Amino acid sequence: MPKTVCVINGHPDPAKGHFVEALADAYAHGAGEGDHTVSRIDIAKLPIEFLRNAAEFGRPPGDAIIAERAKIAAADHIVFIYPLWMGSMPAIGKAFLEQVSRDGFMAETSGEANQMPVRKMTGKSVRLIVTMGMPGLAYRFIFGAHSVKAVKQGIFRMVGFKPVRHTILGMVGATGAKGRSKMLARVRTMGLRAR
Repeated sequence: MPKTVCVINGHPDPAKGHFVEALADAYAHGAGEGDHTVSRIDIAKLPIEFLRNAAEFGRPPGDAIIAERAKIAAADHIVFIYPLWMGSMPAIGKAFLEQVSRDGFMAETSGEANQMPVRKMTGKSVRLIVTMGMPGLAYRFIFGAHSVKAVKQGIFRMVGFKPVRHTILGMVGATGAKGRSKMLARVRTMGLRAR
């Protein structure tokens, strides 16, 4: 069944030529070949500020973020691609997710103690694709892929996305053109299946 897919380029740098952007292109092209409807978000091009208190989180974001989160609302499947920086998602990626989530967009609390939030993203799925310089196996088994687990559990599953899958692409700087070509082909196939 064709899906509506939102591909998020989570690289913080708006300059062209990053491998994360190439992966986003590959996924989007594959999804298009699979007759899926595709929208794109490039977080580096958005006016993203850091939230500093609960009152800000409770208010709606600016118009630019509202326009982008409409793409998330319309999507059946989200693909969030980002580089591993200092062991985690770059700060602007987390800030983007906080901005998108403002005013109860992803989950809404009743305000009562001990009440779980209402999950507003139920029925949608997510694929995280994380690039890094270290070997992917080292990140998984030595470091426990802790930051990916935190994003999966603490953000996406918490608001209802299911399933939440991830792909770790290691050694992207050292693998050479042939290795990166294989990674792009793998991601394009994921796009074709919208998985």
